[in-house]
Amino acid sequence: MSQINYDSMSKNELKQYFLKHREDQDALQAYLDRINQRPLKIIASPDDPDFDQKVQAAIRRKLEAARNKSSQ
Repeated sequence: MSQINYDSMSKNELKQYFLKHREDQDALQAYLDRINQRPLKIIASPDDPDFDQKVQAAIRRKLEAARNKSSQ
């Protein structure tokens, strides 16, 4: 079997590859390493008085971005 180059795959390609090859533990590890490399974006802390509004705004931005991406 040839060696798979996980680094050359996009995050989505790597995810799709792993979903089709669930027995490939190296693919799982590569995917987990990839998603753990991205920085976490803190939207609001639990004691923030505007917590609900900030979370709802973040959800709206994500939904809008997904809509824009799917319409292209």
